Amino acid sequence: MKKIEEYVKTIPDFPEKGIMFRDVTSVIQDADGLALAVDSMDSLIGDADYDVIVGPESRGFIFGVPIAYKNHKSFVPVRKKGKLPRETIEAVYDLEYGSAAIEMHKDSIKPGQKVVIIDDLIATGGTTQAIIGMVESLGGKVVKIVFLMELAGLEGRQRLAGYDVVSVIKYPGK
Repeated sequence: MKKIEEYVKTIPDFPEKGIMFRDVTSVIQDADGLALAVDSMDSLIGDADYDVIVGPESRGFIFGVPIAYKNHKSFVPVRKKGKLPRETIEAVYDLEYGSAAIEMHKDSIKPGQKVVIIDDLIATGGTTQAIIGMVESLGGKVVKIVFLMELAGLEGRQRLAGYDVVSVIKYPGK
């Protein structure tokens, strides 16, 4: 059986020179790669006691929903601003050039609920930090954060200090 790293295609110099782009679509378009990714991420949750999985669009949906289904947990989507139909809360976070806003439904996390955040990639940690802020503002507690891939050179893990952060694959660079 192949290792999960073997399913990830690396594209040099994309989107700019010097960047080694780690393409998650090569993982999910292969049935064995997708199953291995979901199972590997699920195993990293371990024996964490949790009530709900939260995942940002779009790849947090791809991995978070099957893990939630497998463990009979609910799934809460985090979307770009303006995409959710009911009352929402919002978090604004910095990007390399500017900022972005994400939202989740105001009633999606109940006070005291224990949350696992699932996403495909941790780079700088800004999106995840924004999600943590929204979960906590609703009274939830983040008990675990699981990524398929981590770009350790961008030091996103340091931004999430104090939280239980795990990743299936850790790349040393950017």
